[in-house]
Amino acid sequence: MPPNNSPAAIQTSQGLPASIDDTLALLTGAGYVAERSLATVLFLALKMGRPLFLEGEAGVGKTEIAKVLAHTLGRRLIRLQCYEGLDVSSAVYEWNYAAQMMAIRLAEVAGETDRARLEHDVFSERYLVKRPLLQALEHHIEGPPVLLIDELDRTDEAFEAFLLEALSDFQITIPEIGVMKAQSPPIVIITSNRTREIHDALKRRCLYHWVGYPDAARETQILHARAPQTPAKLSGEIIAFVQALRAQDLFKKPGVAETLDWASALHELDAVALDPALVNDTLGVLLKYQDDIETVGGEKVGQMLADMRAAAKV
Repeated sequence: MPPNNSPAAIQTSQGLPASIDDTLALLTGAGYVAERSLATVLFLALKMGRPLFLEGEAGVGKTEIAKVLAHTLGRRLIRLQCYEGLDVSSAVYEWNYAAQMMAIRLAEVAGETDRARLEHDVFSERYLVKRPLLQALEHHIEGPPVLLIDELDRTDEAFEAFLLEALSDFQITIPEIGVMKAQSPPIVIITSNRTREIHDALKRRCLYHWVGYPDAARETQILHARAPQTPAKLSGEIIAFVQALRAQDLFKKPGVAETLDWASALHELDAVALDPALVNDTLGVLLKYQDDIETVGGEKVGQMLADMRAAAKV
């Protein structure tokens, strides 16, 4: 029998967690250290069949939630990575024009004269190239997939408006074919780094949660779960320094992803403790803007380390 905190033990017959505690255990069992508030809204989104809208700074673990869900529930992960200029042909569907032209020419060679029948044939699902949103509405043997709409704030308002039909009724209208509706709604996770505000009409169709930077205790748990090879003393110093960095006036504060990257980098360098030279040499793992590196680099790193160790002795 699997242990009580294993995904197999905490799922219902439908494959979904039966309670908030089960949802929290599901995430923890996959190495995702979550607050109870996140487990609560995730449980409700799964129970109510509503999209979950996650906002927060880049690198705090929003995208990872969808990956963990797909893995632990045994569902297919379908990811729509958003970007400026994203349109229907890239997100929903497009026609295979080359194959359609080939079919038309072969029909002409064969003497096909029924234009209505030919048009019906070439505008059938056979020639439809399905993109992520349409793929998410298809039937999947393992159950409804997890649809990740990642960084929605990078798209424009016109694309947001298009999503309303898909998220309201889990259906998409293709003019040449008609309405394509999901037999069972997918599990939808939408993320935003809040580079712009998402329209209220879309938010109303979702449950909402802000994913913030973790406190020191939770970030320590995350580091132990994701980078267990990091020595205990070094882990404590890494967390303390990153927490101190986030208190600085930076353009882009390091997220959990950067903390884990830094721990991995220090492991590769066989580090057992932090010193000013080591931190200065590896700041580019934590900070991605030169102005931020100049803000905290040099002598200030030494002062931050000294303050950090003095606070640890109090």
